[in-house]
Amino acid sequence: MLISQGMGQVAVRRAADRLEVAAARSGYRCRRRLDPPQAPLVATAVERARDGDEHALRLLFLLYADNVFGYVLSIVGDRHDAEDLTSEVFARLPDALARYRPGASPFTAWLLRVARNAALDHLRARRSVPQAEVHSARGSALQDGERLAGLIAALRKLPADQRQVVVLRLLAGLTPGEVAVRLDRSVDAVHALQYRGRRRLRSELTELGFSPGARGPRAA
Repeated sequence: MLISQGMGQVAVRRAADRLEVAAARSGYRCRRRLDPPQAPLVATAVERARDGDEHALRLLFLLYADNVFGYVLSIVGDRHDAEDLTSEVFARLPDALARYRPGASPFTAWLLRVARNAALDHLRARRSVPQAEVHSARGSALQDGERLAGLIAALRKLPADQRQVVVLRLLAGLTPGEVAVRLDRSVDAVHALQYRGRRRLRSELTELGFSPGARGPRAA
């Protein structure tokens, strides 16, 4: 039986706070061993994360981000790609949890399957880039200008802290640690802002008529 809603919220927040202090993260680390924490607490965090609760998402990130990172890195073989994919997995976690059924499989096994699928999708997309570049070479200048204008417009709609992190991470190519130093924030705060910023940016681009991977704005 899950912890009652009020007690669960407090327990999740306190557990996340304790882990954040203890971790003193300076970036992702490869961790293969899964340390099973108190099952009711994780179950409560999963339920709350499904609704977008930030403390629950933070707790799940602190518990499992290094496991996801290590697993993804073993598939893609590139540390920077693995960092971005790990952030993406947790950015999309609230939506992905809509497909998770407690009891069907342990949460950790399900989470690693989500990470594996993200890594394999990344490898497939990377293999298709040369062919995509050939097909998009003709008439791409105008479309590139349209996409750039759309990106700028979408970035302007982000909260300032999310916009700073997205620009420094995804456009300037700084590492989470470098962004943390530049903005005087913790690495965990940078990861949290990045995944919220990416979700918001994706939503704004879609609303403007652009979609990730699209060659131009959708027809009305």
